[in-house]
Amino acid sequence: MRAAVLTEFRAPLEIRDLPEPVAPAGGVVLRVLACGVCRSDWHAWTGADPVDLPHTLGHEYCGEVVAVGEGVRQWAIGDRVIAPFILACGSCPACSSGRQTICPDQALPGFTCAGAYAERIAVPFADTNLTALPPWMDPALAAAMGCRVTTAWHALTGRAALAPGEWLAIFGGGGIGLSAMMLGRALGARVVVVDVVPEKLDHALAHGAHAVVNAALTDPVEAVREITGGGADVAIEALGIADTTVPALKSLAKMGRMVQVGMPAGEHMTMPIPMDAVYSGQLAVFGTRGMPAWRYPSLLSLIEATGLDLSPLISRRVRLSDASTELSAFDGPAAPGVAIITDFQT
Repeated sequence: MRAAVLTEFRAPLEIRDLPEPVAPAGGVVLRVLACGVCRSDWHAWTGADPVDLPHTLGHEYCGEVVAVGEGVRQWAIGDRVIAPFILACGSCPACSSGRQTICPDQALPGFTCAGAYAERIAVPFADTNLTALPPWMDPALAAAMGCRVTTAWHALTGRAALAPGEWLAIFGGGGIGLSAMMLGRALGARVVVVDVVPEKLDHALAHGAHAVVNAALTDPVEAVREITGGGADVAIEALGIADTTVPALKSLAKMGRMVQVGMPAGEHMTMPIPMDAVYSGQLAVFGTRGMPAWRYPSLLSLIEATGLDLSPLISRRVRLSDASTELSAFDGPAAPGVAIITDFQT
């Protein structure tokens, strides 16, 4: 099968012919229908979140079952499914209590095992993690359900408990930020998006943001406080760097909640946090990573019930051979929307 393989950090991926994956016990093999190119992939590509080389990246995907391993009960050949990027074992104490994202035996395609920048992928723990792809959902959009949309959903509802009428400030207008903006609107929140790329801010305004702030031109903390009348109730940090984490905290109203969604990697693993703001504002700071698979029904129900159009999230449908170009684009201010690999043949 064809796959785009990382052989050297920051080097173009090599298109190789790899052996066909084998369905593990309890797992399946999927024909990949679509796979997103995510900033988390970029962290691995740069070596900030190092993986063993050679390696196949890609952690947000959907696909069609083409092989079923021993012991799988819920899935059959031909089923179309969505997979979260954290594949939990389903049997440990963490999984039994519904906290699948902290499963100690989790598998992470694209990081701890081969990912979906390939025609096919082996997926372990299928019964625990897979969800049927709704017939009304575009596979390219479903790929974003493996990371960006699901991570934003869990941050807003599973961590921050965003309520209707609250102000939501999103720092970073990329895939996570745009997902959080659209989901926040669907939940009844008022949303302000902060970024430094005018095109991303225009895109956010065009698709539902109540206000935007260009942090390259003004103090984002003062701007958010003015727009919200004293501070946001919830802040989402979507980049994983101090330049957005610190103002996200400082933009909160008293008793506000911030969710650290962006992954701090490399030089950003340690940040100077304004603990005086946390103390005096009595703020709550949450970390989040992915979404437990059992929460898919609530997300899909919201999308179907509200008619929420998440298609503005996708700006580019690309070839497998374009993955290197998309990864390198994260070195600078990226274009609005996300890139999804939908052509695995060229």
